[in-house]
Amino acid sequence: MDGHPGDAARILAGAGFRVTRLTDTVSGRRFDEVAARERGAEDRWGRLYVPADGDVRWSVQVPHPVADRDTEVLGARLLEAAPHGALVLAGAHRAAGRGDSADVAHRADSAFHTFVLELQKRDVPGMQLHGFARASDRPYDAVLSTGAARTASEDAALLADRMESRDLRVCRGWSATCPLEGTTNAQGKAAQHRGTSFLHVELAPAARGDARAAEAVRMALAGLLETWAAGGDRRPAPDRSPQ
Repeated sequence: MDGHPGDAARILAGAGFRVTRLTDTVSGRRFDEVAARERGAEDRWGRLYVPADGDVRWSVQVPHPVADRDTEVLGARLLEAAPHGALVLAGAHRAAGRGDSADVAHRADSAFHTFVLELQKRDVPGMQLHGFARASDRPYDAVLSTGAARTASEDAALLADRMESRDLRVCRGWSATCPLEGTTNAQGKAAQHRGTSFLHVELAPAARGDARAAEAVRMALAGLLETWAAGGDRRPAPDRSPQ
């Protein structure tokens, strides 16, 4: 994350991971992928994608790929939508383990959480994607909240406004009683502790995938990411103290 992929490759190799340089053929932007070197337990720990040509200014987090259908696709498309972004992707279905053992959104002892925590230490704002099934008590396209925090950030209000301007039905967790507010989310709790911006985004089925509402959601989310991308360099300053 600090721009030293060679050092990272050597360190991560000891944990069963590799660093691979990838290029988006559409935008030309390059990414470093952290993933398991071979099939095995490490392959279920998830993956991390960080920009290879600049600092990290925002992250999209996908804790429930496949289980929350199409959130993994949306996460990848958002990574392509704006520069300076990182993608944190869980490596297992949320129901893969015993009980909730594979639900990384509620665990602080996973590789997924470790990746997110390192981003939060650098004050990188994060957006975590979830999906919910439509029900009578959930007549929304999106439920937005700030996780464990109970107040609205400027970013959260801006995102809600952008969604509603595209005729999406939004429940604002900071000003209304909403289902699925993510108040027990482990990464949200960590963000609240550190004072880092964190958005918990719950999306209805039609707001994911290929429906017209999904395109409106993607555009609204990408708009906020572009705002975050316009921020300054978030890498730690070099240590210039006397030796």
